[in-house]
Amino acid sequence: MSDGQALCRDCGHDFPTPPVERRCPHCDSPRIIEHAELTDLSVAHLDCDAFYATVEKRDDPSLAQKPVLVGGKERGVVMACCYIARRYGIRSAMPMRRALERCPHATIVKPNMAKYRDAGRAVRALMEETTPKVEPISIDEAFLDLAGLSVLRGQFPAGILVRLIRRIEEEVGITASIGLSYNKSLAKIASDLDKPRGFSIIGRADAIPFLTDKPVSMLWGVGPSLESRLNRDGIMRIGQLRDIPERELVARYGSIGERLARLAIGQDGRAVHSGEVQRSISSERTFSGDIQDADQLLEKLWPLCETVGNQLKNKNLAAGTLTLKLKTSRFRLITRSRTLARPTQYGSDLFDVAKPLVSGESDGRKFRLIGIAAKDLTQADEATHDDLFGPTRRHATEEAMDRVRERFGKDVIKKGRSFSS
Repeated sequence: MSDGQALCRDCGHDFPTPPVERRCPHCDSPRIIEHAELTDLSVAHLDCDAFYATVEKRDDPSLAQKPVLVGGKERGVVMACCYIARRYGIRSAMPMRRALERCPHATIVKPNMAKYRDAGRAVRALMEETTPKVEPISIDEAFLDLAGLSVLRGQFPAGILVRLIRRIEEEVGITASIGLSYNKSLAKIASDLDKPRGFSIIGRADAIPFLTDKPVSMLWGVGPSLESRLNRDGIMRIGQLRDIPERELVARYGSIGERLARLAIGQDGRAVHSGEVQRSISSERTFSGDIQDADQLLEKLWPLCETVGNQLKNKNLAAGTLTLKLKTSRFRLITRSRTLARPTQYGSDLFDVAKPLVSGESDGRKFRLIGIAAKDLTQADEATHDDLFGPTRRHATEEAMDRVRERFGKDVIKKGRSFSS
């Protein structure tokens, strides 16, 4: 193993200095990585490129050079889109009708979740062959910690990652991007810098200069609502956070203010935790007497939705799918699931989706139990908490209520529905 400061992204050979010709002398590739801390960094974020759409293109080569949208027809939303489609300004969670206005010749593909799960498992298996420290974030991304593997593998972490990416392309047939740094937050940021097939590095020496002029939305945990609050306070760039004392950030924004202060200077103490990603968060209630009326069922459902929403917030997760659980007086179990238009961690959103499901099952039968489960969990900073036109008034109200509860206790403020159950 050499102490190289340059690396070929295609064949994985490393060099003491970048080749003069800027091409790999072994495979003639121009894709050379160069960084002063290349051999020292070991925390990575791997993110598959336009995952659903890329799997579809893998399985249908005729789609390779076409704009592809994965999702429902005209009345649905875009679940995923390829990079060709993104050139037209199309993004995930956009109404399909609007996407087709921007790109009328796009090909719409119905989602095949079983196929995506198989591809995700294959990628996960290759990551776990590479390092035991893999922290899954969703079906197509994970954090990896490669510290200590250099002696065993005979190559520094960046080179090991290059080989992993090559295996994913050859064995799974899709592409992925890597962000490499010294902590999880910066690794996640780096993985988005050069998609698709990217490999970006943020080292200790360049973290603060890199972050200074970047928008605050780039920081972990800063979703659209928090970004709007920061912007209203005149904070647009990460560097501006460093000009505000930490105690003032905490006073303004609660506990997240401390996190903002740390992230703004490139600090993130979270370790990479291996193991399965949490698959669901649920809550249920068995009644003292059977219930037949839909309104009464909804009264029992609301506090369960609040409980699940609070757990999602506490764990910094958001739900992509909701499952309603009902058990009849004769102990027959009924489950109904719906995919959300966009991931959420709000109990009110869960309640709104579950409401018609309850109404649909209220046909005169008596029920002894009701439950709710949030599934297809993702990191909350990737969730879209707002509608397509900005923060909703309801979501802004919920966040204000959360701040009051955080300061004075969870029971100090409740919604009207809570008093009827």
